Amino acid sequence: MTSLLARLPGRGPSARDGDGRRAVHPAGLAALTALAVPVVGVLGLALALVVVAALDPDGGLSLGENARLAGQLWLLAQGGRLDLASGPLAIAPLLLTLGAAWGLSRAVRSVVAGADLRDARPVGQVLGAVVVVHLAGTAALAALVDTPGARVALVPVLTGALLLVLAAGGWGALRESGLAGALADRVPGPARALARGALAGLLTLLALALVVVAVALASDARGAAALATGLGGAGAGAVGLLGLGALLLPNAAAAVLGLAAGPGFLVGAGTLVSTGGVTLGAVPALPLLAALPDTQAVPLLAFLSQALPVLAGLVTGVALARRLTLVDGGALTAALWGVVAGVGVGVLAGLVVAAGSGQLGDGGLAEVGAPPLATGLAIAAQAGLAAAVSAAVTRWRRSS
Repeated sequence: MTSLLARLPGRGPSARDGDGRRAVHPAGLAALTALAVPVVGVLGLALALVVVAALDPDGGLSLGENARLAGQLWLLAQGGRLDLASGPLAIAPLLLTLGAAWGLSRAVRSVVAGADLRDARPVGQVLGAVVVVHLAGTAALAALVDTPGARVALVPVLTGALLLVLAAGGWGALRESGLAGALADRVPGPARALARGALAGLLTLLALALVVVAVALASDARGAAALATGLGGAGAGAVGLLGLGALLLPNAAAAVLGLAAGPGFLVGAGTLVSTGGVTLGAVPALPLLAALPDTQAVPLLAFLSQALPVLAGLVTGVALARRLTLVDGGALTAALWGVVAGVGVGVLAGLVVAAGSGQLGDGGLAEVGAPPLATGLAIAAQAGLAAAVSAAVTRWRRSS
């Protein structure tokens, strides 16, 4: 799509094509690309569900039911809530959320790049068109997939959709238009270095958390395989559960952040995993949950995971110091900025934990995930101190 837009003969809202006809207004083009994001996303999910249903010897769900389920998953990915007979279902599969965010960001960036927009007003018009179309499409999809057995809570899904499109679309618009750099230059201090340092720390933290999840799953691979094949239905049950587990992998990483920070995480009222103790209760038969401890003893991996915030802070400090200029001060100043960047890692980690937590009913699984505030504060403190040390050392070595 980006290459197609780049070949448009005109630029800007009043451009004309080779025949003298008025070209498509960037806001109108943005509306079309924004509409394509949920259409492609839901169709892709529906196709995957149809393939899984084809593995079921009993036929599985019908085509319409698979399409409805795909739409419901798309709404959950945007922070939606389904009111089921067993209680509210409100947990976003973060891998799908990341896909939606990427699609919205690319939609805005392609239009901004194709129309060569650089001023705030036309860029704002493009972003506004994307926001309006995305919210309207979300509301329409909610009406289509709403059923008596699975009511869609409209306010949460529209709120989540608004936050998602503003964050993803806004970032795409600012970055592609160059306005992000202009805004960073107006902020006092090394704003770009701070942002990149905090982002590097967050990505390091999430990557290490995924490693913890992988090691925990590998340690009980037999249990994961037993859960994957426990639903029967030939390969349909196993493939479906594995696919759901893949969508929830970032959620598992977010839970590990709570474990690494100290507060731990919950999988319902009966299961708590922290470095202070382990309480086991009944959990859903999901292969991903085979990574949970098998006994009440705190596993060694849980203690080792406490090093994650410090390691992320060290990476944050190094990334920050390497981007500081000569006018940004010496090692002491770098250490102070390292604290700020480390706090940024904690804030971002808290947001990730909040997005990855939720509820799976109103009974024993009413709370799933780590506490966002406590996790964010603990990571901010640990990463901030580590980032201060590594930023000061890196700055001193580069200046000597």
